[in-house]
Amino acid sequence: MRILDETEYVPALILGTSSDRIGTPHGRSYYATFSKNLEPLLDLPVAPYAGAAYGTFEDSWEPIGGLNIRWTDSSSSTHLYDGDNVHHLVHYTFGGRHTIGLILVDHEDVGISYSIGFAF
Repeated sequence: MRILDETEYVPALILGTSSDRIGTPHGRSYYATFSKNLEPLLDLPVAPYAGAAYGTFEDSWEPIGGLNIRWTDSSSSTHLYDGDNVHHLVHYTFGGRHTIGLILVDHEDVGISYSIGFAF
């Protein structure tokens, strides 16, 4: 849920929940992050984020952060720190609403994702 919209100089504030960190057998994560598209300021297609997450599996707060890089209009990569490990994701969007992704988990395991967006 976006609490604050990003402006020219102020980052967005996002609150959310998800499954706990990759690799935990169960649990929920509750997080708050600040994110900012820096392309207008730096003329580079990068958007960093930083924040904190509370994980119920270990009952602890962890710092989180990452960087999204837009390589082309249809491809991007995200490099994230989940409080314990670093993961890398590469996304390719096609057909306007389909996205296929490749994830490298903790520099060891590889996964694939597919998603479809719906307009309402």
